[in-house]
Amino acid sequence: MSTSSSPEASMEPTPSTAAPAASAQQIAKAESMAKLVYVLYLASLVVGVTSLIGVVIAYVYQGDAPEGLRTHFRLQIRTFWIGLLYAFLGVLLSLAGVGLVLLAFVAVWLIVRCVKGLRYLDRREPYPVAGTWLW
Repeated sequence: MSTSSSPEASMEPTPSTAAPAASAQQIAKAESMAKLVYVLYLASLVVGVTSLIGVVIAYVYQGDAPEGLRTHFRLQIRTFWIGLLYAFLGVLLSLAGVGLVLLAFVAVWLIVRCVKGLRYLDRREPYPVAGTWLW
């Protein structure tokens, strides 16, 4: 009995032919999910729960994404947590009357981050500074 198998004997695709197709499919799916997360974040300005769905998607897809897309998922995860912190501070400060300004800033901040992220994603570029607290 021979230990080597010929490509004709196996139903599995060879690594040289399967990897590019699977990789292209994986990249396309990750790009779609990154776009979906940005859209869910923008929708959260009207329906807040969509941001929670978005951060779960970002956590799920960041590990398998190529490095360029991983920067987008990292930015999205940071956007959720930093936005939650800013919103919490805004709600606390609104009791004193100044929080409404901070809440308006959070809305603008979220829109800018999402629009910039979508722009870079459409150009298939990584987000340049995914670790920033601002834009």
